[in-house]
Amino acid sequence: MNAKKDTKKTTFVPYANEADVLEVGALTIENRLDRITIAGDIDLTTDQAGLANARLLHTLLGDIVARLEARELPATLPLPVVGTVKNPFE
Repeated sequence: MNAKKDTKKTTFVPYANEADVLEVGALTIENRLDRITIAGDIDLTTDQAGLANARLLHTLLGDIVARLEARELPATLPLPVVGTVKNPFE
């Protein structure tokens, strides 16, 4: 299996914090309070490793959908507030 981190259901709780990162193959799944970011790529090969990765992604996406369905959601998220701070190294 190409999963680089323990991926039990209770390990990665979608939208629970700003810290969890899960790696599956070359995919990086980053947890945030208002979004899940998935970047990279993965080959779901026709072997045991591919099946394990597909099951892991299936479980993860099922957890994400369940968390979203349990909330009252806006049509879209507002843009984040972005500010500028003075460079402390100047």
